[in-house]
Amino acid sequence: MVVPFITFVNMVKIGLIREGKIPADNRVALTPAQCKWIHKQNQQVKIIAQSSPHRCFTDNEYIAAGVEVKEDMSECDFLFGIKEVPVHKLIAGKTYLFFSHTKKEQPHNKNLLQAIIKNNITLIDYECLEHDDGQRIIGFGFFAGVVGAHNGLMAYGKRTGLYNLERVYKQRSFRELIHTYFGLRIPNVKIAVTGSGRVAHGILEIMNLVGIHEVEPDEYLTKRFSYPVYTQLKGADLYKNRKTGKYSRTEFHEYPGLFESIFSPYSRQTDILLNGIFWDKDVPRLFEKEMIQHDDFIIQTIADITDDAGGSIPINMGDQSIEDPIYGIDRDTFQKTAPYLPNSIDVMAVGNLPNELPRDASRYFGEQLIKYILEDLLTKSSPVIQKATITDKGRLTMHYNYLKTYAGL
Repeated sequence: MVVPFITFVNMVKIGLIREGKIPADNRVALTPAQCKWIHKQNQQVKIIAQSSPHRCFTDNEYIAAGVEVKEDMSECDFLFGIKEVPVHKLIAGKTYLFFSHTKKEQPHNKNLLQAIIKNNITLIDYECLEHDDGQRIIGFGFFAGVVGAHNGLMAYGKRTGLYNLERVYKQRSFRELIHTYFGLRIPNVKIAVTGSGRVAHGILEIMNLVGIHEVEPDEYLTKRFSYPVYTQLKGADLYKNRKTGKYSRTEFHEYPGLFESIFSPYSRQTDILLNGIFWDKDVPRLFEKEMIQHDDFIIQTIADITDDAGGSIPINMGDQSIEDPIYGIDRDTFQKTAPYLPNSIDVMAVGNLPNELPRDASRYFGEQLIKYILEDLLTKSSPVIQKATITDKGRLTMHYNYLKTYAGL
């Protein structure tokens, strides 16, 4: 990991803030080892960690790595978090980086954005950091895919009684999780994996680790197999333009309302759906909830890893906790039920899946942050940073003017 850090006139201070959202998140933007590496590369950058009893790396681990641990973060120039910062913990005039979940005008975070503006805060949202082609630069998607795929398989095993998987969070690391798959025998299920980004890559990692074979979509729809299989469904497999019947990635991202879902045939051939696609309010749902009433809709388990309530999976009725990740949806009434009931479809929907492997997920995230973002952030000269800046000293930036009404302006 070699990043050519530049020289600053004054000391730049980065604060790793304690997570304040409930339930508490254990992840962190930079691990102790990564902080130590940054200090070694540039002595004009100082990282301070706010004391936390919940963080997956302890205060003592940061102290051992040469990081000062204290309560007061007011001296820091940049404040790095993970989840939304509670309104009462915001420090006026600071520059924050965290997942704000405001770009889609999420109702539950309207007050947060309004408070950020009121307190003249600069907000840089990790979710908005993108390469030129629109791909996100950093995130926890890979480990969301890993944990979500595991939980989906676990739920199907509990429903059918054909095999048993332990919970991810009971393992100390991804390496230990892999050991739990030794000797595991998955029956001849058919699994549909949607998406092509980081989440999908994490799902495919688990598919390979547990020995599930990949088949092409056309084979998946027309053949039965004597062993477990999955197919990966990307944009062209899921959507078509209503008028032309074709798929263009560029057109789909610019005008998603012109498209319709063509997922229906897969609902008649799939036992487990592992959903890893991006969704916005103008993007067609994979299916409408009325479809689950049809006899030929045979999906029994859905892991909605990208987790948009009422989104691409219309029977996603909101988050469960890591401790209790699965619920049922009654096929006739669409009501939420206990999982594993005969007339229900099981749904896994958890908003902080990577928190089941917090140390691995934090290392992965921090590596991307150092490699692609940190220098540009400190020099304040990057169009990537500018485009990810939702507010600049309390004012909505050009890219996010569409949030004016949402922000109460």
